[in-house]
Amino acid sequence: MPGTPTTATTPTTASAPGSASAPGSAPASVSAPASVSVEERWEQFFRWGPYATLALSTGISALVDSHRAPVPSAALLLAAFALQLWWHRTRGRVPARSRLSRAYYVARTALAFALTWLHPFYSIYAILGYFDVDRLLPRRYARTGMFVTAVTMAGSQSGGLPPTSPLQAFVLGALFLLHCSLVFIFGHLATREAESVREKAATIAELERTNARLEQALAENAALQAQLLVQAREAGVADERRRLAAEIHDTIAQGLAGIITQLQVVTATPDHALARLHLERAADLARHSLGQARRSVQNLGPAELEHDTLPKALRKTVATWAERSGLRAGFTVTGTEEPLHDEVAATLLRIAQEALANTARHAQARRVGVTLSYMGDEISLDIRDDGRGFDALTPPPRSGTGGFGLPGMRTRAERLAGTVTIESAVGEGTAVSARVPLVRHG
Repeated sequence: MPGTPTTATTPTTASAPGSASAPGSAPASVSAPASVSVEERWEQFFRWGPYATLALSTGISALVDSHRAPVPSAALLLAAFALQLWWHRTRGRVPARSRLSRAYYVARTALAFALTWLHPFYSIYAILGYFDVDRLLPRRYARTGMFVTAVTMAGSQSGGLPPTSPLQAFVLGALFLLHCSLVFIFGHLATREAESVREKAATIAELERTNARLEQALAENAALQAQLLVQAREAGVADERRRLAAEIHDTIAQGLAGIITQLQVVTATPDHALARLHLERAADLARHSLGQARRSVQNLGPAELEHDTLPKALRKTVATWAERSGLRAGFTVTGTEEPLHDEVAATLLRIAQEALANTARHAQARRVGVTLSYMGDEISLDIRDDGRGFDALTPPPRSGTGGFGLPGMRTRAERLAGTVTIESAVGEGTAVSARVPLVRHG
């Protein structure tokens, strides 16, 4: 009405600090990660805010203009109070955007419009239509509800309803357009905020799923690591057993075989001097085998390499073997001699000892040749005999000591990324060739 004080209330007051709500949205769209206390405060506002705004509007109106339409205002106030009391008792049992909630919003908006028509300060009560429109109305009716609220607010700010002059009507229209613009702007912002909240919620959910998968993968990795440790431990035990078995076969077993051979000669010859010689050889073999057994247990290198290089150790080994077996044996070195890593030298020496033992046991040869060749980044060991040979395509029978002969030689070479090849034919002798990388000492 003309001359009536106007309120400074605008839709911008519909936004609460910390709230994503504005015209076109409701505080119910506050993101899930928001603190519980904020949600509780909004709930308290929706419960007691209508009483507070209605009382504030009535108090200000009474102070400013106490004589204006007391009977209609009292009747409307009683209706508004009864409506709020009914909603206060009912709202907890009413779903959002239900028929009852729509009826409450329409009734409250109509009462607020009527009260604002009687006195502009009741727009304080009418402004509630901006806050809970999304909670009470379906989305397709939300803008209609806000437009009605915008008419009420514009009428209050333009001087009251109905307009009594063209200027007031113009101001009413301008303020209505302003309120509609604010409705669209804040509605758009609220929609974007809601989308952002949904995107953040989806991102958080995806991160939680990723973390769950990561925890599961870590648990699986831990179980796999434990399994690998067990397998590595078992593999280490098996490897050590194979090493000891090969050492026993190449040293103690060969020594015992030599001792038996010497003792057989002693029992078969009537010559006391010859028997004494073979007994001394048997004793030497026993002492040597005992030393080799101790070194094998201590995981030390062959005794032959303790003070000699590989070529010297091989030369002595070949000479000793020839003396014990009674066969002709020669040893040759080709290439430029270089200091070898202890493991390389020990591997080649053990392969030579095993090959010579196999020749004495199975080949029935008359002559054996051993060649050690230095070939740049590789070193090879070749043992050839002129014995009866065998079919290289048919695996030889396992020896009585468990078959550590040819397989044992291959295993030793493969530990150093090397190879062992066997060439043989029936009646044409046998050639054993071992090739390993030349790893220098130090």
